Amino acid sequence: MRKCKSTVKEVQKQDEEVMAVIESCYSLATFEMPLHCPRYKKADYEKMEEWKVDVLLREREYGLNLKGSLEEKRKFAMGTFLWPDQL
Repeated sequence: MRKCKSTVKEVQKQDEEVMAVIESCYSLATFEMPLHCPRYKKADYEKMEEWKVDVLLREREYGLNLKGSLEEKRKFAMGTFLWPDQL
């Protein structure tokens, strides 16, 4: 018969640590879908100021904290909220 190197308590502790890491990662990466999508057109996003893009994505409803240039944030918002025929 093979002997196990870990005790039940050690395995339970490891499981708890893994779950704590998973829960912390999940809480950092959650996305809350609001009841509606923004009603901006492509032209609106193309001229939108950075603070407004940040408020739209992060602070207002979506919980997305994007790093990058204003152009990258605008492209992300357009790709997320516009239908393909609107791009």
